[in-house]
Amino acid sequence: MSDNVARRGFLVGGAVLLAAGCTSNEPAAAPSSAAPQPAPAATGGNDQPGEKVVIGFSAPAADHGWIAAIAKNAEATAKQYSDIEFKPVEPTNDINQQISAVESLIAAKVNALVILPNDGQQLNQVALQATEAGIPVVNLDRIFPDKLAYRTWVGGDNYGMGVAAGHFIGKQLKDKGVSNPVIVEIQGIATLPLTQDRTKGFEDALKTYGFSVTAKQDAQFTVETGNEVATSLLQAHKKIDAMWNHDDDQGVGVLAAIKEAGRDEFIMVGGAGSLNAMREIQSGSSVLQATVTYSPTMASSAIKLARLIAQGKGMSDLVENQVPQSITLASETITKENVEKYLALGFES
Repeated sequence: MSDNVARRGFLVGGAVLLAAGCTSNEPAAAPSSAAPQPAPAATGGNDQPGEKVVIGFSAPAADHGWIAAIAKNAEATAKQYSDIEFKPVEPTNDINQQISAVESLIAAKVNALVILPNDGQQLNQVALQATEAGIPVVNLDRIFPDKLAYRTWVGGDNYGMGVAAGHFIGKQLKDKGVSNPVIVEIQGIATLPLTQDRTKGFEDALKTYGFSVTAKQDAQFTVETGNEVATSLLQAHKKIDAMWNHDDDQGVGVLAAIKEAGRDEFIMVGGAGSLNAMREIQSGSSVLQATVTYSPTMASSAIKLARLIAQGKGMSDLVENQVPQSITLASETITKENVEKYLALGFES
């Protein structure tokens, strides 16, 4: 998310863990396998070869499972189209370097830009420069505050993540007849708007069941801090009914703490949809029973949208002639019952 967290190893229960990062804004542990590949382009309608376009791409350094998947999905999708020349710049976590890289794409007069900024506020001005130069910008995930800075925004639903997690937990506890449950929440970085949105959605959903959060603490979107925070919460609450961890990357540390403590009396929900989390859910033997999605497949959609915008096309399934100004992806709930169909979209933490 906005602050960069260095990777570092630490020992938990005899195993070395690496510091991970937030689902959408914090760098974390490098992925151990390839990112999910988007589906091949269709052969009809807007996917038929059209005017050749050059699409510039800029994103943070791919030292985080989610960010790595973003970059790989963008490149893989661009390769599916013979009419796209994909022009990525060197990924970086340095704000000034990213600004310079985007400026180089503006100078190269690309036909469209896809930008996932390290910080939307700080890159707002260079995105405005691109727009003023006649280059449409597809703003990916972290939004620019000035709507004049982008043609279209595409990203996940942070509030919806919280709602999905809250409904899963609320229903599970209601079905078990639990009253006055102890519900703990492990956030990412508490000061970030995206974290606050996730928390608000969670609280709002729980209210519909008459429940509330007993304790919450932020874990900085890292494996190490996730482990420390989970250990602290487990020590403070001798009995827990449910836990929501905002981010599957930091969830590696959270789960390690839970296993180290030998605790299994509660249900846990994760966030983002990593393959690590899906395998835990699939096993049927973990406290982690669900995760709510914030999928890096949004990068594939961003490339497709940039192509359509640069070619002056709209979305074939919509009546309007132009691509919408904003597209928010739904947050879906992955459980043991449906995990099989999500595995192809997962990413390694």
